[in-house]
Amino acid sequence: MTTSAAPPKIHAPALAVLFAVVFINLVGFGLVVPLLPFFAQSLKAEAWQITLMFSAYSLGQFFAEPFWGRLSDRIGRKPVLLMTLVANALGYLMLAFVPNIWLAIAVRLFTGLGAGNISTVQGYVADVTPPEQRAGRMGLIGAAFGLGFIVGPGLGGLLTQPQMGHIGYQLPIFLASALAALAAVGVIVFLRESRAKADPAAPRPAFLSGLKAARDNDVVSRVLVVTLIYMAGFSAMESVFGLWAESRYQWGAREVGLSFMIVGVISTLNQGFLAGRLARRFGESRVLATGMLLFGTSLVLQVLAPVAWFPATELRLGALSIPVVQGWSIPIVMAVGACGMSLAMPNISAMISRASPPDRQGAMLGLNMASSSVARIFGPMIAGALFSGLGHDWPFLIGALLTVPAAVMAINAGRAIRRGQSAAKLLN
Repeated sequence: MTTSAAPPKIHAPALAVLFAVVFINLVGFGLVVPLLPFFAQSLKAEAWQITLMFSAYSLGQFFAEPFWGRLSDRIGRKPVLLMTLVANALGYLMLAFVPNIWLAIAVRLFTGLGAGNISTVQGYVADVTPPEQRAGRMGLIGAAFGLGFIVGPGLGGLLTQPQMGHIGYQLPIFLASALAALAAVGVIVFLRESRAKADPAAPRPAFLSGLKAARDNDVVSRVLVVTLIYMAGFSAMESVFGLWAESRYQWGAREVGLSFMIVGVISTLNQGFLAGRLARRFGESRVLATGMLLFGTSLVLQVLAPVAWFPATELRLGALSIPVVQGWSIPIVMAVGACGMSLAMPNISAMISRASPPDRQGAMLGLNMASSSVARIFGPMIAGALFSGLGHDWPFLIGALLTVPAAVMAINAGRAIRRGQSAAKLLN
């Protein structure tokens, strides 16, 4: 029987560099995602083609995440982070110049192939953090995601100039490319490797080679199902939100971007200050299940929100005219969903890393991201069909329904953890 060495103490500079890398990368991601539906419309795209852009990106991620996760276990985290960031920079740059929607979809597929650095970042944190502190550390990295979504969508909304047509959407995309390149420079200059290189003569595992081990693990298998179910609902909402808001409230890229910015604010506060504390007090699985139900509730509230709170587009108080923004309650409802989503990622990552041996954490976290990618492949495609075929609200209602089985699976994963802990105590 072999025992794993305790993980080394995390160095504050390493965590700061990771935080900065994730933040800069997510600013670029946040710049692009809210304006994608409007960018695609400038290319004369239909609704189903717009959601296909989201699915293509996730299809690339599906193949990339397990590969990058296993590769980071074998050659180290730093080179994998560098390769994926360079691919992101190139992908954004190509997107700015695509002449039609089909090339845009192809570019999004390429960018997805290079976007598999989430599990690598999580693997770096797991390498250098004791198990009992991982939910909190994952929460800090999650806060960088949220902070990126504060700055990114706000910048995207401010920089977008729809009155200029297609060219009005290119400036935010250029900035996204530059930020990914800046993050790559940060990795080269500041980040130190957290893992020793594996023996090059050792056999290389095949694609999704950890799937059997994940299936046999009572905790990991259940958490992967949670990721699959809830991410399908989230990606469905994300892909059609711009179209939904445009048809319901006549919103544009600016209003959509600012709404996602509010989501980022809430996510940052929750993941930076609450996720770890709540997990330590109530248990990771209970907090995860609560997050699922909060997110589902927000989707229902979004559909139930009135189409118009006021009959006019402005209020008059004497000589004073105050413009009315129809749909002003939607960012508040989205904040409720952000509370739920911000509790999901750090606790999912912590539960997987706790239930996985040190030399398989990158692979297991990569499988989790692959599960997320599967949901992001089919979620937008189904959302596009529901949006066009049944009605604009149906992607949100189906997404809300999916959060209920996700919460049940989260509770079952917690029970599996407790059974494992009880068995370990009996053996000792």
